[in-house]
Formats: sequence, C-alpha cells, structure tokens
Amino acid sequence: DVLFLVTGLDRDFNVRRLERYLAIARESGARPVVVLNKADISPDLEASLKAVDEVAGDALVLHVSAKTGAGVDGMLELLEPGKTAALIGSSGVGKSALTNRLLGYELRAVGELRASDQKGQHTTVGRELLRAPQGWLLMDLPGIREVQPVADDGMEETFADVEELMTQCRFRDCRHGGEPGCAVQAALDSGELDRARYANYQRMQQELEVLQNKMDAKKEMRRIHKEQRGASRKKR
Repeated sequence: DVLFLVTGLDRDFNVRRLERYLAIARESGARPVVVLNKADISPDLEASLKAVDEVAGDALVLHVSAKTGAGVDGMLELLEPGKTAALIGSSGVGKSALTNRLLGYELRAVGELRASDQKGQHTTVGRELLRAPQGWLLMDLPGIREVQPVADDGMEETFADVEELMTQCRFRDCRHGGEPGCAVQAALDSGELDRARYANYQRMQQELEVLQNKMDAKKEMRRIHKEQRGASRKKR
C-alpha cells in the first residue's frame, strides 16, 4: 500500500536514482513516499529538498533521522492496521534503523557509519514480512543495487513534464535531436528542463526498450516451440 523510497542525505544522495525508484513505485500501484534519511548529517538540507521537490511530482517527501527519531512520526501517520508498507533503497541508507524506529523496538542490527566517508553499512540480507504491534505489516528488504524500469506507466508519471513537452513539438515524429520546433530542445536550451533529468529519462527509455525486446523475443520463441510441438504430434 505504501512504498517508502529511502535515500540518504549524505554522500549517497542521488536524485537520478530517486527518479528510478519513483518510476517502479508508481508502476507497482503503491503510494510512493520519498524518505530522505540522515537529515541530521546533511551538508545542505535545503538544497537537497529543493532538488527532490523538482522530481517528486505528487509524491510526499519526508526528511527524517533514524538516528535521532526526528520526522519518523510522519512515516507512522501513513501506516494503518491492515496496511502493508515496504522500504526500498540502496544499501547503507538506514532502512534497518528506520525499521527499528517504526516497529518501536530493535529488530535489526544497525551498521555503524564508516569513519572514512560517513556511509552506512549493509546489514539486511534477506526478505521478511514483519507485523507491527499496531496491526500494520512491514516488508523488510535488502538493499537494491540496480533499478530498472519495468513498464511505461511509471515512466509517464515520473517524467510527466518531459512527456508533456514532447506533445508540444512542431512535428509529431520529432526525435528531439535538434529538429526545428522541438519543444524539448527549447526547454533544454532555456534551462526549463534539466539536462541531467532528460538524460536519465533517455537512459531509462532505452533500458525499457531493451527489456521489451527481450520479452518479445521470449514470447516468439515460446510460440515457435509450441508450433513445433503441435506439428510433431500431428506427424504421430
């Protein structure tokens, strides 16, 4: 029901990765909630919040500290008896510490921050469905190393601004590579559309296309094998 997209406000902070989380969360049908952990050690909290607000769309954004407990009440307010929630994010962003805070007791060991870079350490290695005393369920997941889009719907919602610009191009078949009347290129030139955001959109679209081609190839192979089995039975 609720998918907490956890990222650290330390050196782990990465808006482009967050865009990927938002895309898969929206595709899942769950409510995406951006959780910016480690607010207590953020080098520039205001700038980070501004960067996230620019890509979050209608997703709720919370800044919290699992270490001090600040802001965790905002997460608890979204959890109701019978509802299921999950925390996803890369290793070391503080999901185990947040799990302990949400449950109200220490269930998970928490990795200490490395002195060299103040990054958290990986502690959760398996998946588990946890029942809170309040009656809601929490899926405890290991850190995500790679995030790939799985369908168009999540992309359309996450990059609604890019998709809208594409409808404003002069030519319907515009490839957004310098054609006259290209609204995307105009937005890039004016600064209305962030170049890094658009580059991430292009990468994710390419990954989605590769994934779709692989799925289509598998379907075709299954169809061929099915026809071959049918032909073999007829010969008998």
